[in-house]
Amino acid sequence: MQQEGGSDTEVTWEDQQNINKFGRLNNRFHELEDEIKIAKETNDNLEDASNELILTEEDVVRFQIGEVFAHVPKDEVENRIENMKEVTSQKLTKLDEEKQSVVAQMAELKKILYGKFKDSINLEED
Repeated sequence: MQQEGGSDTEVTWEDQQNINKFGRLNNRFHELEDEIKIAKETNDNLEDASNELILTEEDVVRFQIGEVFAHVPKDEVENRIENMKEVTSQKLTKLDEEKQSVVAQMAELKKILYGKFKDSINLEED
């Protein structure tokens, strides 16, 4: 394979597999960033809803279940919001852990690929 730098570096099947794996990991990294952003927004919205619920003086509030609003006792809504916040926080933690794992795997593949191909390959984001 002729490279831009004029050096001949043979790309083995294993090298191609590493390049493909890096590409898949990079795609997953971007998906995780989007999922983390959505989870953080959801967590913020739940926190806002919890704060608004504290300020209200009504015993029965409207709570959205699916696409329908139902009149639900305030205490039950508080419990549901707390449960939803806990689930979202756990999901956020899991996503962060997966993102760290993906970043570590990508760093290892970068080291391997740059070690072999040097400037002939670009694995950085533009």
